[in-house]
Amino acid sequence: MKKPVAAISMYRNAPLFVDKWISYYAEQLGHENLYLFVDGLDQPLPKEAEKIHCFQIPHKSFSRAKGDRFRAKKISTFAQSLFPKYSAVIAMDIDEFLVVDPKLGLGLKAYLQQQIATTSCSALGLDVGQHPQGEKPIDLKKPFLSQRRFAQISDRYTKAVAMFEPLVWGSGFHRVKGKDFVIDSNLFLFHFGLVDYTTAANKSKDKELNQSGWKGHFNRRMGLYEALEEETPQDADPLFLTATKYFTKNRRWLAWNKPATLKGPSVIKIPKRFEKIV
Repeated sequence: MKKPVAAISMYRNAPLFVDKWISYYAEQLGHENLYLFVDGLDQPLPKEAEKIHCFQIPHKSFSRAKGDRFRAKKISTFAQSLFPKYSAVIAMDIDEFLVVDPKLGLGLKAYLQQQIATTSCSALGLDVGQHPQGEKPIDLKKPFLSQRRFAQISDRYTKAVAMFEPLVWGSGFHRVKGKDFVIDSNLFLFHFGLVDYTTAANKSKDKELNQSGWKGHFNRRMGLYEALEEETPQDADPLFLTATKYFTKNRRWLAWNKPATLKGPSVIKIPKRFEKIV
């Protein structure tokens, strides 16, 4: 029998996403293969905490940069301990969902259990937001992608989230230390941090987070709403191919194992084949 696939994340103050994270990855991988760190003894446990491996740890206050490094190091060390029980280990932020292109007809576990000739792989990042014109607040009882039509192809969310042997992730899982990245054209990482405007706007005003260095990050993220409103959405599949080639060839200045920012149009209309997955 093939070895299973594990998923790891950590959350704090994320009621919009934690139950969705568990339900999605449990359907894809099985509850018994989910590992979730709850950052803070003050945090309520998710509804299905008893069905997964859920670890509540004391919260430590860090600056944004130091906090990102702390989480990446902790989860990398934990992920390494899961081999050789698992054929693959994936890790991501609580608002990120790794999806196999539905046109293949394969679930995430079956896809990652295949013979993949890399030590890690990246998905193409799609930053999903509530369009300022005509999209209602998110309904948690319905799939997110049945309610959101547009996304921006993003280098920041084109992350090496899947590892096939013990490795070390950099901050935010944006890279694997000492390794190049390989973008798998059949994998997409949907970032839903801005899927609901009111929730995102309220978080961007959080005093504790802004004082710890998150203000600039929030300002950059909120620019997605402007892009969605101003750009003409492109046909997704041709731009997926173009972006994958561009990210593979072009790297960030002083960061050889991270993709550079895509030039030109980047907003796409999400294909209907994805609408019932997450």
